[in-house]
Amino acid sequence: MRKSVIIFSIICLFSAYSCAQKVKTKTGIEVLKEQNFKELEGKRVGLITNPTGVDSNMKSVIDILHEAPNVKLVALFAPEHGVRGDAHAGDEVKNETDPYTGLPVYSLHGKTRVPTPDMLKDIDVLVYDIQDIGCRSFTYISTMGLAMEAAAENNIEFMVLDRPNPLGGLKVEGGLVDEKFVSFVSQFKIPYIYGLTSGELALLLNGEKMLKKQCKLQVIKMKNWKRKMTYEQTGLQWIPSSPHIPQPVSAVFYPVSGILGELGYMSIGVGYTIPFQMFATEWIKADELAKSLNQLNLPGIHFRPIYLKPFYSVGQGKQLEGVQVHIMDYEKARLSEIQFYVMQEVARLYPDKAVFDNANDKRYRMFDQVSGSDYVRLTFAKNNKFDDIKDFWYKETEPFKKISKKYYLYK
Repeated sequence: MRKSVIIFSIICLFSAYSCAQKVKTKTGIEVLKEQNFKELEGKRVGLITNPTGVDSNMKSVIDILHEAPNVKLVALFAPEHGVRGDAHAGDEVKNETDPYTGLPVYSLHGKTRVPTPDMLKDIDVLVYDIQDIGCRSFTYISTMGLAMEAAAENNIEFMVLDRPNPLGGLKVEGGLVDEKFVSFVSQFKIPYIYGLTSGELALLLNGEKMLKKQCKLQVIKMKNWKRKMTYEQTGLQWIPSSPHIPQPVSAVFYPVSGILGELGYMSIGVGYTIPFQMFATEWIKADELAKSLNQLNLPGIHFRPIYLKPFYSVGQGKQLEGVQVHIMDYEKARLSEIQFYVMQEVARLYPDKAVFDNANDKRYRMFDQVSGSDYVRLTFAKNNKFDDIKDFWYKETEPFKKISKKYYLYK
């Protein structure tokens, strides 16, 4: 009897584990497959994708569309990192021929960032399938929006195969982009964390006339995705969306430190095992900074002392001290403001090390572009206090949420 109970318990545990591993959310490519590619039938297709464009069996959307008998895939378009993920961050992607399908690959991350009429002359519909990370400065949404404009200019359709926002669909943080600071890392006047899926964002860009010209847009919706979901709750596998976003948690931490990281002033974990999850230098005293930051009682956040030697990038091979950021309550945590509080407390504890008195001013332009404005830098630098920029950082979030709700595809 006892042996039977043990066996039954093991079976139950295995069943529970198996259920937990089942994919709950169906991405746009899965839904398109279920529909037998009806929306693409008889059309010449151009595909914008990268290694994150896979189905639940980890098969590339490139191969899926190439092999579908009723789909005519005629060209591939490469964002940052390339369609097969063989280009490093920031590196120019070149036009080439895809060795697996023999299709032409046109670069959208080099001399040309917008599909040209020549690239589009034999295409009826541009399809976009990339896993984004929900942060404005990640370049994939810039590629999407510029490609939508090109589609409109050339009278072709645009389709988004939707995927989850790994930050969920409820968080909105950060000021809008000033006209002077529109760039490939802040292409559209949206908050730093915008709380939409790529499909919803495409609808908003089109519907709110944020593009030079509106395109004929279709979004293939996901099934079983909710705005409050974490990526782990989707049951989907994670494909690194860039070399330093190896896991879903990396996407969550990207807005925690990414703006400060543009200055190269301290290690934010890029070059170590926890990218974007920490702040460290040679001159910080770990216990001291952790205590100071924890005394701020930031909602849902705890800072732990950390000691490390980065393998590459900022601080390579040097003994550093600092803090690791732990998100204790994701719903309460305000991600993007954490880096500003770190900058504030560093200036208070080590006045001669205040960020903007010591950082390389040649990197200010990128900091401003990622922030969306030079107001953040210029105002913060006066007193090194987040309170001085807090109203600016959040003043547009509620109006943006109100506008965004018109384009929600999911509850």
